[in-house]
Amino acid sequence: MKRKNSWKATATVSLAGMALMTLSACNDEGTVDETTEGPITFTLFSSDPHSQWDNMQSPVSQQVIEETGVTINPEFDVNGGEQKIALMAASGDYPDFILPKGSASTLVNAGAFVDLTDLIEEHGPNLKEVYGDYFNRLKWSEEDEGIYILPTAPVDHVYSEPGNGFMLQHEVVKELGYPDIRTVEDFEEAIRTYMEENPTIDGQPTIGLSLLADDWRIMISTTNPAFYATGAPDDGEFYIDPDTYEATMHYRRDEEKEYFRWLNHMNDEGLLDPESFVQKYDQYLEKISSGRVLGLTDTDWQVADAERALRESGKQERMYGMYPVTLTEEFKHPNFQDTGYLGGWGIGISVDNEDPVRAIQFLDYLASEEGQILQNWGIEGEHYELVDGQRVISEEEMEKRNNSANYVKDTGVGVLKGFSPVYGDGVEDSSGQTFTIANPDQIKDAYTEVEKEVLDAYGVEFWKDLYPQEDEFPIKPWGAAYNIPVDSSSELRLQLQRCLDIVKRKVPEAILATPDQFDHVWDEFMSELEAAGVEEAEAAYTELIQTRVKLWED
Repeated sequence: MKRKNSWKATATVSLAGMALMTLSACNDEGTVDETTEGPITFTLFSSDPHSQWDNMQSPVSQQVIEETGVTINPEFDVNGGEQKIALMAASGDYPDFILPKGSASTLVNAGAFVDLTDLIEEHGPNLKEVYGDYFNRLKWSEEDEGIYILPTAPVDHVYSEPGNGFMLQHEVVKELGYPDIRTVEDFEEAIRTYMEENPTIDGQPTIGLSLLADDWRIMISTTNPAFYATGAPDDGEFYIDPDTYEATMHYRRDEEKEYFRWLNHMNDEGLLDPESFVQKYDQYLEKISSGRVLGLTDTDWQVADAERALRESGKQERMYGMYPVTLTEEFKHPNFQDTGYLGGWGIGISVDNEDPVRAIQFLDYLASEEGQILQNWGIEGEHYELVDGQRVISEEEMEKRNNSANYVKDTGVGVLKGFSPVYGDGVEDSSGQTFTIANPDQIKDAYTEVEKEVLDAYGVEFWKDLYPQEDEFPIKPWGAAYNIPVDSSSELRLQLQRCLDIVKRKVPEAILATPDQFDHVWDEFMSELEAAGVEEAEAAYTELIQTRVKLWED
């Protein structure tokens, strides 16, 4: 698929670190002009953790330093960044680069970011090329058309694999003769049957379904699956009516109440991990890595390290398939619903950055063809070879990519990828080869033999084939609601925080209650949300959604 300035499938949000540039200029191809300045170090704050940060010591990062002269001194927050960003805004003291996720409004309102409009025009040809016709989505608002954030979601991304769904060990479906895994009832029955026949795994008690509720991660593993399982796409804490653009906090949907009732039932049946609401993230990963957790309701990225550990230890049968499970068959799992290109979350240059020109030039280098190939493929002759003009990754290197838990950290491939705009899967470079390695052949090559056996048994080539496809859903004209910045000091943010504090307390309580007490606890939950101002928050979020739709229509 050639690069086109058209409305296409896009991407989600990524995490990780970044770097900046030392050269006085880059040409349109992304190569650096011969005139250079001395080395420079930029500080960076990211609201996301980065488990594979390499301290810029890896071969790829060293190549970036050689090309640009720039080194990054980062801080990666493990708590979502909101508290740190609020402190920054209050103090007026900022690192050179900031990736604020949903807290950009706090910084923009505090005057923390440089307006990048002129810098991009003068020093960012590759940035402009990547964004293409989506460039207008970089505008902050109708009242302020400045550009303060460069969105880092891949452009024109075509999803090749599902990132969300119900995860079930390959060994479970193999032993049970590959049953249909379509509804929560199917998922539950597979877990129950396997547990009855296999009460222990490697001498440890078998765990049916494990959830994670460690701080903000409760949203990823425990509460987000409720909207996916009831046919709603990811809009953060809200369900957006596709016709009226009205926002409703998604827990207030009757369908989701029934999903949480099912989790309550799983707990009552002894199929839910009793440590789900007390375990920390590292304990969760360690437990999964042991191979004794049969099922998960999580994202691929959150459990990626545990999956790599299973693969590296030779426990391919204990790795997971991703299934489009919903509450009942009336719902369609919306993993592949198209958001259009996501503006919003990304990276900004702060007013304390003493050399914003070099900073934007560095981001422009990362966005260049050369920079993107380096971050996706690595270094020619070390991580791939050029054969008849085409990049080829050897079987030995691909084996390392697939099986080494620290491949990114050791090589630097992808370490800086989350900090500038890039093309998504399927987009081709000037040679006619895709920027990323996620083409069908590479995806299949990355599957384990056990995984291929499972897919073949279900009559498909890829996990995506099990899911409803993009063309079965309308494109969302607001993108993703979670991606709309909300000032941390605003009344809406305060209302949201009050509601989320209630969610973190009442959802576990409802799941762990005796079944005869579930409705009572849930009614208390709804009443507390109302008292915390959920209806006012919904009205304010509705206005944000409708404003974004209008802005992006212009």
